[in-house]
Amino acid sequence: MEETLEQPVEQPVEAAGTLERGLAVLRAVAADPARPARATDLARATGLARSTVDRVVGTLVHLGYLREDGRDVRLAPRLMELGEAYLAGDGLRDALAPAAVRLAEELDESVSLAVRDGDEVRFVVQVTRRRAMSVSFRVGDVLPADRCAAGLALLDPDAPWAEDDQLIEPGLIAVAVPVRDGRGAAVCAISVVSHTSRHTAAGLRDHCLPALRRTVEEMETILRDRSPLPPPRLDPGRGAADGAQAAKRQLGMGFLQSLARGLAVLVALGSARGGLTLADCAKVTGLPRASVRRAVQTLERLGYATAAGGARFALLPRVLEFGYAHLSGLTFGEIVQPHLADLVARVRESASVAVLSGDDVVYVARVQTVSLMSVNLTVGTRLPAYATSMGRVLLAELPEERLASIVPRRLSARTVTSRSELRALLRRAAADGYALVDQELEEGVRSIAVPVRDRAGRAVAAVNVATHAGRATPAALMNDVLPALRETAARMEADLAHTRAAVDE
Repeated sequence: MEETLEQPVEQPVEAAGTLERGLAVLRAVAADPARPARATDLARATGLARSTVDRVVGTLVHLGYLREDGRDVRLAPRLMELGEAYLAGDGLRDALAPAAVRLAEELDESVSLAVRDGDEVRFVVQVTRRRAMSVSFRVGDVLPADRCAAGLALLDPDAPWAEDDQLIEPGLIAVAVPVRDGRGAAVCAISVVSHTSRHTAAGLRDHCLPALRRTVEEMETILRDRSPLPPPRLDPGRGAADGAQAAKRQLGMGFLQSLARGLAVLVALGSARGGLTLADCAKVTGLPRASVRRAVQTLERLGYATAAGGARFALLPRVLEFGYAHLSGLTFGEIVQPHLADLVARVRESASVAVLSGDDVVYVARVQTVSLMSVNLTVGTRLPAYATSMGRVLLAELPEERLASIVPRRLSARTVTSRSELRALLRRAAADGYALVDQELEEGVRSIAVPVRDRAGRAVAAVNVATHAGRATPAALMNDVLPALRETAARMEADLAHTRAAVDE
């Protein structure tokens, strides 16, 4: 018989206490994510001892959930994996978002999906129409249920629709209808959101209700026809257990192993639609079942998990409060910028990130050193891709027919203008995983670059270090800069893997 929470706890609850303290620190940092916090601020906000806060922050930094910038502490993109665990395990976003996108396109209005979170609603899908007066809600944002259309629809799901006529904000209007699952329970509400500059409340209702109701029928059919909860695809291992033990050996008392394990349990609960049993969660994480049980007890008591039937435990939307809305709104440039700053501090040369736009590279992030002679470029600068190190690692990914249209022209005495020679250099960049360009763009400018890849392995950007030729030889760039450059690209890729940030162009 499957183990349940009613069974006695065989071990002390220290692990659960540590998890609770770790979540309290994360909540405190996420309460005002745009403003960096300091350890003293976190101790004051949580009521925890400063020494405890230091250990918690050190553990969360090691796990990649927080980032230290001097004495400041900030949220890190990897923290999004907590919210993603809820969204994936709940399954509504992935199932219903395509229908929401179609409705937004049909009506030319913003569309939202929201779920109940106690006396509030949290948004799990946002399809925003970009205009001068546009909706600024984000996935993970929360509103009082009795002050918005989505919340009113879920508070009274038997009503034909719910309406928000400037309840939340002057000018903002919305119409919402509940969406029911196969058992007839209202599991979310879909809203059409607009502004009084476009419609009156009654006018919006007349404009959107027919299409809104058709979309609700489509969504309810999707939920009704979904296959029953499948058995979880388990990958038994000791990833969480081994990782926590290794970090404990490396960092000693500064690393809270029980916090790392508790967060691993939280993420694991989202690895299957509808959650996991305690036994399955233990298999996924490689942790003892008693440790999993204590973590789940803590998550359930704090409102982050619930018994979901069939001995499963699933995450609740409150998990999104850990900075998901803020982090999901970060641009590509904002995500890579801190890593650029770290790289520049390490190699003491200017560094940039660029993307390919046509035959050019466009700079989307840059950190420049202060020196008498420096490469003076800014975000938004466009340069011919063929004569730059970042351009070459990006061009190296393109098919031959696309490269045939590039006609290199002389920019300096060293510029490669032969198409065949350029093709050979691009093939070499693809094989080596980097490109070094020596004064081809401009006399005296030497640079080296590596690609930055997305989750599918595609090179979506490049990061480089550029210097004056008199300060670093090509051999020095290879020996001293290239390893740091590759490490930086790997850190950027790790952050991008946890976000949905679009590459800026």
